[in-house]
Amino acid sequence: MTSLAILGVGKVGGETAFLSAALGLADEIIVYDVYEPILRAQVLDLQHTGIDVTISTDTAAIREADIFVFEAGTPRTPDIKTRADLIEANIPVVKRCSEFLRGFDGIVITVTNPMDANNYGLWKMMGIDRQRCIGFGGQLDSARFTRFLKDAGIPGPGWVLGEHGEHQVPLFSKTGEVVGQKQREAILSRMQGASMEVIRGKGGTVFGPAYHIAMLIRAVLDDRREVLPCSCVLDGEYGLSGCSLGVPARIGREGILGIEEWDLDPWEDARMAKAGAFVQDLCRRFDG
Repeated sequence: MTSLAILGVGKVGGETAFLSAALGLADEIIVYDVYEPILRAQVLDLQHTGIDVTISTDTAAIREADIFVFEAGTPRTPDIKTRADLIEANIPVVKRCSEFLRGFDGIVITVTNPMDANNYGLWKMMGIDRQRCIGFGGQLDSARFTRFLKDAGIPGPGWVLGEHGEHQVPLFSKTGEVVGQKQREAILSRMQGASMEVIRGKGGTVFGPAYHIAMLIRAVLDDRREVLPCSCVLDGEYGLSGCSLGVPARIGREGILGIEEWDLDPWEDARMAKAGAFVQDLCRRFDG
């Protein structure tokens, strides 16, 4: 029996649970939220679909799940300028989560922002192998990048590495087209504001994140061994360590099966270094 646990079932967590049920990704979905009314409502809503899947709120069963998705904590709102601004609010949540997961031997997927730092923090506090901690964000950023490339008449694929935030690194060198710096900066600016436009309009991003989280869950459970842009705890890859950062990672049943080190052009390489330095600074909050 395949079991999926989701901590934090608000907008994105609830949609992730629904998509996972609808796509038949797991036989059992364990959901939990500290806010009892939303937890109860989401459980009933899932049960009312009639989908043949077990929905549980048994917290003791979470440690036995195959995949644990961390989506709890303070979300981004129009008043919060960047994801990194959530670090102080969510460090205590990461700490409680790591204590809650003591003895967990499955795969962890981190969604809570600032995702890269929180993924590093969970890995550090849980003391588990780094390949079992996968940070989500790069798939969503890459989908947005692909859309903006299409708008500009540039063929894809759109790959985004670096931080899931202001220091994201779109790989124009992977498009096969020569893209000048002015156009690169214009597209990057659009990407940096993409989520806030949705947040202002409907209170938060939901469909995009939930869909790509479900695809990441599927890649793990089906042992797809496909390369996806994910945040991984680095140990020398891309010349970086002491942080978790978006890189091309081969994902399968055991989590991160390997990290590919692609050649970056000078524009991309400089931004990757800046992203690493920025996220390293955030990650130091977990090293004390």
